[in-house]
Amino acid sequence: MQVKVNEQNYTVDTNESVGSVRDRIKADADLLIVNGFPAQAETLLNNGDQVVLIRRGEIPGADELDALLTARHTPGVHEVVKQSTIGIAGVGGLGSAIAIALARTGIGHLIIADFDVVEPSNLNRQQYFIDQIGLPKVYALRDTLARINPHVRVTACHLRLTPANIDEVFGHALILAEAFDLAEQKVMLIETFAARFPDRPIVTGSGMAGYGPANTVQSQQVASNLYICGDGSTAAAPGTGLMAPRVGVAAHHQANAILRLLLGENPVSEKE
Repeated sequence: MQVKVNEQNYTVDTNESVGSVRDRIKADADLLIVNGFPAQAETLLNNGDQVVLIRRGEIPGADELDALLTARHTPGVHEVVKQSTIGIAGVGGLGSAIAIALARTGIGHLIIADFDVVEPSNLNRQQYFIDQIGLPKVYALRDTLARINPHVRVTACHLRLTPANIDEVFGHALILAEAFDLAEQKVMLIETFAARFPDRPIVTGSGMAGYGPANTVQSQQVASNLYICGDGSTAAAPGTGLMAPRVGVAAHHQANAILRLLLGENPVSEKE
């Protein structure tokens, strides 16, 4: 039988256990993953299984790290996402969380664009650290993403997006995540990108302020290639602030919608 072990092809015996394979290939491994799920040593392998052998506390080499980072993925996902380029416009509360979720998923190339710098008030919901205050957000986020997954290529664009530069910045993006704060910026970006790249999906966010029920944050399709994640109404206003939990829910709706689109699935429902 043929199986993959830490992304390498191996021939194993029929009815061989993952523990036996561990003993032959990486005897000191103490975590055994089969097809994205932890397995016992006596678990029998089938032809085509994907096995990851991990020794807790070990810092793997570059060749092995990619496989270990995605050990818990559903089989077949990584082969698709590592070939993909995703654009993220705005890397505040939504965009920085989207970027981290996609980096952990193993997206091959992220294009991130924002003109802002990290401020202390950002730290209540955005994926930055105290020692990054004053840095351009795109450069701070690029450094953080490299610490999470050095295999992700990050193109960091420290600039203000306008209709004149959207083609140049996001021309290679298969999908665009819109994560701006201001309504006029959102409209400009969506209208411009949709006009230039009508066949490419846009995933935007709207309505995630306050601390209302997380279940009111939903993903909806509002046009052929436009998806909105949020409750659609709860904007930041006096008495209704932006906080990490609900912003994070909306951001992860956006990241999950992007992943489903890459895998050929409908972001809104199981049915096409």
